Amino acid sequence: MIPYVRDIQFEYGACDQVSPLIRRVVANNPGPFTFTGTGTYIVGRGEVAVIDPGPDLPEHLEAILAAVAGERVTHILITHHHSDHSPLAGPLKAATGAPIYGCAVAHPHVEDPDAPRMEAGHDDDFRPDVSLCGGGEVSGPGWTMEAIATPGHTSNHICYALKEENACLTGDHIMGWSTTVITPPDGDMSDYLESLARIRARNFTTLWPTHGPPIRDVTPFIDAYAEHRQERIDQILGALKAGPGRIKDLVPRLYADVDQRLWPAAARSMLAGIIHLTHQGRIVTDGAPGPDSEYRLV
Repeated sequence: MIPYVRDIQFEYGACDQVSPLIRRVVANNPGPFTFTGTGTYIVGRGEVAVIDPGPDLPEHLEAILAAVAGERVTHILITHHHSDHSPLAGPLKAATGAPIYGCAVAHPHVEDPDAPRMEAGHDDDFRPDVSLCGGGEVSGPGWTMEAIATPGHTSNHICYALKEENACLTGDHIMGWSTTVITPPDGDMSDYLESLARIRARNFTTLWPTHGPPIRDVTPFIDAYAEHRQERIDQILGALKAGPGRIKDLVPRLYADVDQRLWPAAARSMLAGIIHLTHQGRIVTDGAPGPDSEYRLV
């Protein structure tokens, strides 16, 4: 069972010193995809980096600018292009002159308008000034941030390691309050599991998600995160032992204890697991894997 951490103390718009080098300002955009809201992090003093400015809310921009009054923003770092993370990067750049760092989506995907919403939406206009798709470092007085490519939640997701504190700002890759959504085609379960192992191997002391409180018991938490994913994948394999099946038939069986209103979202998550299993050569289907395909064990 995942040992969720959900207790977070804050006031919207206030700037809190949460570690020796990290401050946090939480945007007033709570919801089913954002928990209590987007936590924008400010790293350093004097010359600072801002990580995930958040949604384009004028009051949140004002709060960030108030938090860095008398300082110079030298870097704007984006974990990924969802609309609760990156839209305010442009207005913040206009106000401070700081360049935007991140990874652009190589192949933007058009969402099915009839599909259930599992995220806050995409910022299709996101274009960083400096690409960190392949990793890299940025630094300022007393701080060094390393970009770590962590595709899975999205194809362009990046985590940022703060070397001086052996900490990692994880965006939506690992969150304490909830599991991470993996929605094809931009989300990819195979990539996600590899990225999860990459972060685990770094032995960070603290993880700082964009939503919710920090994760301090890092290795057991990541292990539980990975075990949860594997359990769902094993359930698919177990169900297909009885014979070929489609997602619409598997969801009621595997999610019988879940509110039926959540079954459409569960189907999207199951598709991510099924695509992962086809990549591994453990299940097959005729043609490309899709929501209406029939799957069978190899």
